[in-house]
Amino acid sequence: MTLDAPISSQAIATAKQMQAIENLMFQAGMPVAALMEKVALRITQRLTDIYPLLTYHHIGILVGSGHNGGDALVVARELHHQGRQVKIYAPLATAKPLTRVHGCYAKSLGIPYVNLESLQDCDLIVDGIFGFGLEREVTGDVAIAINTINNWQIPILSIDVPSGLHSDRGEVMGTAILATNTFCLGLWKRGLLTEVATPYVGTLERISFDIPEKLILQVMGDRHPLWRIDPQRTIRDRLPISRNAIAHKYEVGHLLLVAGSQKYGGAALLAAMGAKATGVGMLSIAVPNSLKPLILAHIPDALVIGCPETESGAIAELPDLDLHKYQAIACGCGLSLDAFPIVEQILSSDRPLVLDADGLNTLAAMGKSQVIEKLQNRPKATILTPHWGEFCRLFPDLREFERIEALQTAINLTKSIILLKGARTAIAFPKSGSVTQVWINPESTPALARGGSGDVLAGIIGGLLAQGMTANDAAIVATVWHSQTAIWLASQRSVMGVDPFTLAQNLLPFFQLQPLA
Repeated sequence: MTLDAPISSQAIATAKQMQAIENLMFQAGMPVAALMEKVALRITQRLTDIYPLLTYHHIGILVGSGHNGGDALVVARELHHQGRQVKIYAPLATAKPLTRVHGCYAKSLGIPYVNLESLQDCDLIVDGIFGFGLEREVTGDVAIAINTINNWQIPILSIDVPSGLHSDRGEVMGTAILATNTFCLGLWKRGLLTEVATPYVGTLERISFDIPEKLILQVMGDRHPLWRIDPQRTIRDRLPISRNAIAHKYEVGHLLLVAGSQKYGGAALLAAMGAKATGVGMLSIAVPNSLKPLILAHIPDALVIGCPETESGAIAELPDLDLHKYQAIACGCGLSLDAFPIVEQILSSDRPLVLDADGLNTLAAMGKSQVIEKLQNRPKATILTPHWGEFCRLFPDLREFERIEALQTAINLTKSIILLKGARTAIAFPKSGSVTQVWINPESTPALARGGSGDVLAGIIGGLLAQGMTANDAAIVATVWHSQTAIWLASQRSVMGVDPFTLAQNLLPFFQLQPLA
């Protein structure tokens, strides 16, 4: 994936990195007070877009002792000038000098400081208690306030990080605000894009304050390891795949899909539908003989290869196929563990490979040393697509690691691309130079928490890979296309209406009906 967008819009920072960048800005001459004003005014502008005055007239402001609290006080002042009824609750006794000054001015304007219970009639609460870098457990009056506010069912907008979340790990430090919206300031914070933080962050967006790119590079380097995918840019720039005006089917990729068993026949069909939606020129599907009529009935334009079966209905062997004629292979969806020899045969091929589901479980059954050996020795790209359970079966000694750290470790072991599925799908690439890159998909939906969703994704990746897209790009583009289609469908039908079959059917209508600007 190329960095054609500004680094500031995609780089994911730790608290230490963010602090270092801000210090460089201050050393270069940016006054702390001026930066606070700039940030708070941009927060206010965006808040006004989302929460208009007529509907959200009464606003409660939670103020901490640090500069996050100072940001909140400037926001309070600006909302007061809009004509809103603003009230401030400050659960901490002391404050930094700049924050204290803004508090004094708020009082001079007649903005009242109130007790916690007085916020119950607010239409919106702005959370400015803690910013990035929180390391201690939240206790005492602050913990009581957070827990109480979370129970009120009032929308909450958190400035930078929901108070109580660790900004690097996403962990809850005792208790944390359940935000409706989070405005991340400057650069994306690592913790906000983790699985554990997702229920607390709500709708996440970034408020830029124009950090000079050279300062980001000075602190983070030009080979930074952690990046946020921009879903809209990815869809706009990468899909649909352009093709030559005089192209024929053999120039638009040939994918071999090895999938299915009597027990899991639908998996082969869903993967095939995902692949077909990519516009791949030729699609060959190897399935047990008993599944051939089903696949042909739904995918009549595919070349369906019936294979001998085991007693359990798994593929016993592949017919005498010339694997070299395929531009890519996708293997594993619904295959069952009885197809162990088939996975071994596919792993030994020199074709770009997507390995999913029972392909991964078969690989795990070989043991860690064989997993590493087989993957490291493959001459072409291998894309593994595990969920966390499958990942832990492949790498049991990484089970206790934090997800992103576990992923980076696994990449260094296998030299494969790993797409770790979840609410915040993370995609890691083998080292380029000395850095392992991880890209995080920031937008998804629980509508995808259904059996078969992953089969559709594996098919999409295979179809893109067969058409010549790089393995890195295929993993990212497929993830975004898959999740954005599900988000769009959920907005039309509700979460319950996004079954995998419907998802696969709507991969192409997504382009026609969903504005992508």
